Amino acid sequence: MGGAGFIGSHLAEAVVQAGNRVLILDDLSIGSIDNVRGLKESGRCEYWIDSLMNRSLLVELVDESDVVVHLAAAVGVRLIVESPVRTIDTNIRGTKAVLEAACKKKKLVFIASTSEVYGKASQVPFSEEDDVVLGASTRGRWSYAVSKLADEFPALAYWKEKKLPVIVGRFFNTIGPRQTGRYGMVMPNFIAEALEGRPITVFGTGKQSRCFCYVGDAVQAIINLIQCPGALGQVINIGNDEEISIKGLAHFVKKRTRSRSPIRYIPYREAYEEGFEDMMRRVPSLEKLEALTGFRPRVPLAEIVDCIVQHIRDGATVRTASQKMLVRRAFAGL
Repeated sequence: MGGAGFIGSHLAEAVVQAGNRVLILDDLSIGSIDNVRGLKESGRCEYWIDSLMNRSLLVELVDESDVVVHLAAAVGVRLIVESPVRTIDTNIRGTKAVLEAACKKKKLVFIASTSEVYGKASQVPFSEEDDVVLGASTRGRWSYAVSKLADEFPALAYWKEKKLPVIVGRFFNTIGPRQTGRYGMVMPNFIAEALEGRPITVFGTGKQSRCFCYVGDAVQAIINLIQCPGALGQVINIGNDEEISIKGLAHFVKKRTRSRSPIRYIPYREAYEEGFEDMMRRVPSLEKLEALTGFRPRVPLAEIVDCIVQHIRDGATVRTASQKMLVRRAFAGL
């Protein structure tokens, strides 16, 4: 579900490359058919452009699958702020539909959650058993975090009460080729601005920090977890723990791309809305992921930026030697 999106298309590609069959359901509200069009040539990938709310189609596809990976969700800070109704409705109703369909045949379900659920918690790194600290309901920024927590609770309830095999993965700032910046994702926006010579735009002071994980590493984590019996009924962080400030990231991208772009700062109230709140740090504890699977994301930021830059310069049509190297590294052991 959501297989034509950023993470979903990379996961579909990896599974097909491993010789397996993939069924994709995506309404293309965020994803793009261009992300997966080439996979049909393999003869091991089929896709349907439709909604999770098409219950009969959803049930049919779930019945034909061994594992259900649910990546269909509203994402991106800008989309969340501008379309809170869509965010809540898509996330909560969609996950409910997936769980109900999977439960009939007890199909393994991987549910994608987010580091946003940790909210304004200040103790880092964030561990899966930590308390969450969310802002007031009058701050629309937190609607996404609440909707994803509302996905986690029923998923774990289905595991506990109905014995549905479920795994919840909390993703931390996954980046790589094919990611769009139109919903506020920082990395594709920074790189596009740097390559085009436009001002690299930092929202807020830039002192807020994040950890960026290569999409191939995130995909490998998903694959490892769905093959791990110990992951059933668990919530697991998925990300890289190499931390960098957003200001530092802007300078890093500028230097890496040899750009002459100036760096400008825009207050949150102008970028999003009055009273917008942000998380100052977002660092995952990866101990649980490594303990369960023996794997932790390791592709460094410099290689990720180079990979995205090359992807953009190639017009997103040709897989480069750099990308091939990263794919081999990330998907080793499939």
